Amino acid sequence: MDFSLTEDQTLFRDTIGRVVADLFPFERRQAAVASAEGFRAEDWSQLAELGCMAAAFPEDCGGLDGGPEALMLVAESMGRHLVNLPFFASVVLGGHAVLFGTRDDRRQAILPAVADGSVRLALAVAERQSGFDLADVATRALADGDGWVIAGRKDMVLYGQAADTLIVSARTAGDRNDRDGIGLFAVPASGPGVTLSGFALHDGGRAANIRFDNVRVADHALLGEADAGLPVLERVRDHGIAFLCADAVGSMWQVHETTLEYLKTRQQFGQTLGSFQALQHRMVDVYMSCELAQSMVLEATLNLDKDAATRSHAASAAKVAVGEAVRKVAEEGVQLHGGIGMTFDMPLGHHLKRAMVMNATLGDVRHHLEACAGRARSGQAEERSCPIS
Repeated sequence: MDFSLTEDQTLFRDTIGRVVADLFPFERRQAAVASAEGFRAEDWSQLAELGCMAAAFPEDCGGLDGGPEALMLVAESMGRHLVNLPFFASVVLGGHAVLFGTRDDRRQAILPAVADGSVRLALAVAERQSGFDLADVATRALADGDGWVIAGRKDMVLYGQAADTLIVSARTAGDRNDRDGIGLFAVPASGPGVTLSGFALHDGGRAANIRFDNVRVADHALLGEADAGLPVLERVRDHGIAFLCADAVGSMWQVHETTLEYLKTRQQFGQTLGSFQALQHRMVDVYMSCELAQSMVLEATLNLDKDAATRSHAASAAKVAVGEAVRKVAEEGVQLHGGIGMTFDMPLGHHLKRAMVMNATLGDVRHHLEACAGRARSGQAEERSCPIS
C-alpha cells in the first residue's frame, strides 16, 4: 500500500505548515488563549481564506473535496503549533454531522458557510450521565405542529460559546439508552431558551454547558431521519478520533524535534547532554513512539470509508496507541528539559496539557481498550457459532 502524499497533498501540507507557523508563534498563541474568546477572529478568517475549513468537504458543498486525508494534514500542523481554534468543533464534529446525516439540499444549504468560515458549528451530544456513550441521551425532542420542542442539557460542548449553530442530539422516541430514537437537530445558539455557560479547558481551549428550555425549532431543523441519528454520530466520532490522533502526532513530532535540539546544545559537565548514552536511548524511544503513532493515524484514516465495524475498530486502536504514546512523549520532553520544561514560558508543558485533553476527548484509553476487547469477544463468539462445513 502506498502511503506517500500526492503532489497536491504535499503542496497543501507545506502551505498549511508555513501559514500556521507564521500565525501561531508561541507568544502570540498564549495571548490568544488568554483572551475572552480563547482565539483570534482574524486567525480564523485567514485559515478560512487558505481553504482549511473547506478542505474535506465535497465540491457541491463549497469544499475542496480533499477528504479525510486533507483533514489529517491540517490536524498535524495544528498539533505542532498548539493551535486553539473552533476548527475541530465546527468543521470536524459539527460539519461532518451535517455532511453524514443530512439530505443533499440541506447539506448544500448549511456547509458552504461552514467551509468559508462565516458560520461556526458545535456538536452538542455529551450529557452529565452519559460518559462516552453516544446512545445515552436524556434530552428530548417532541414533535409539535410543524416543528419540534427540545428540552434537556448538554455538557462539554467544545467551543459551544463560539458557535452560531448547535448540532444537538435529542431523543425522539424510546428510553434513555435505546440505540434507536435519536435525532439530530440544528439549533440556533442564540435562540430563545438556549442558555450557555462557557469555561476554559486545561489546554486553553474552550467548552460550554448548555441548557435547552423548551426550545422550539422548525421542522427543517431536523437533520436526516428522526430516529436514525446514532450511526451518524458514531461515524462522526471515528472521524473526530482520527483528527485528534493526527493532531497528537504533530504535537509529538514537535516535542521530539525541540528536545533533540536542546540535547544537542545544552552542556553539562563540559559536554552536551546528547552525548550521554542513557539520554540517547530515551530519545530513540521517543522517536519510535512518534513513528508508531504516525502509522496508527494512517491506518485509522484509510479505514474511515470502510464498514462501521472496521472503521470503529481502527479508530479505537489508534486512540489507544496514540493516547498512550502522546503522553509518554510529552512527559519525556518535559523531563529531558529539566526544570525549565515545567515553566509556562516553554511550549513543552503546554504540549503535555494538550495530550491530557486529547486523551479525555471522545473516549479515553480505557474506554477504547474495552471497546476493542468487546469487539474481539464478539468476533470470537460469532466464529464459534459458525457451523463447520
